[in-house]
Amino acid sequence: MPDDRGGAPPDHPAEGTAVKRRDLSDTAMHRTGQVARRAAEEVRAALRPFTIPNGITLIRLAVTPFFVLAVVSGDHRLALALFVAAGLSDALDGLLARTLKMRSLLGSYLDPIADKTLLVSAYVALSLPVPGAVTIPLWLTILALSRDILIVLVALLLYLGAGVRQFKPSLWGKLTTFIHIITVAMVLLANVVPVAEPILLGCFYSALGLTVISGVDYIRRAAGVVEVIHDGQRQ
Repeated sequence: MPDDRGGAPPDHPAEGTAVKRRDLSDTAMHRTGQVARRAAEEVRAALRPFTIPNGITLIRLAVTPFFVLAVVSGDHRLALALFVAAGLSDALDGLLARTLKMRSLLGSYLDPIADKTLLVSAYVALSLPVPGAVTIPLWLTILALSRDILIVLVALLLYLGAGVRQFKPSLWGKLTTFIHIITVAMVLLANVVPVAEPILLGCFYSALGLTVISGVDYIRRAAGVVEVIHDGQRQ
C-alpha cells in the first residue's frame, strides 16, 4: 500500500530490485578494478626493463656493430675477442636472471634478438671476400639466412592466422644454432692461428646438414600445429 505521500514503501519489489542491481553493479566494477590493477602489476613485473641481465643483453647488442667493423677491417683478434665476450655475456645474463630471479618478458624477447643479430651479422661479415682471410662460404650464409627468414615468416603466419604466440625451438634448432656459433668461432680463430682445413670443412658441412634438417623439421612441426587447430575448430 502506498503511504500518504504517494510513495512506495521501502520494501517495494521494484525498489528492492533496483538496489540489488546497484549492488551487483558496484561489486562487478570493484572486481573489474581489482583485476585491472592486478594485471597492470603483473605486466610491470614481467617487463621490468631495468634489470642487470637485460642491461648485459643490451650491451651485447651494442657490441655487434663493433664486431662487424673489426671483421671488415681485418682485425680478427679483436673480432674473436668480442665474439667470445658476447658468448660469455650470454651465459652470464642467463645465470643472473635465474639466480637473482630477474627474469622478465622483455628479456625473453631481447635475449634471442641479440643472439640472432650477432650471429647473422657474423655470417654476413665473414662471407665477404677478403684477400688472404678465411671466410664462410657464401652458399652456407645464403642457406642459413634463408632458414631464418623461413622461420620468421612461418611464425608470423601462425600468429596472424592461428593466434599461436609461442613456438618452442626443437632440439634440431638448438643444435643448428650451436654449430653456427662453432663455425663462426672456428673461422675467426683460423684468421688468428692456423686451423686444419678438414676441421673448417667439417664445420661448414655440419652447419649445412643441420640447417636443412632443422628447417624441414620446423615446417613439419608448424604443419602439425595448424592441423591440431583445424581439427579442434571442426569439432
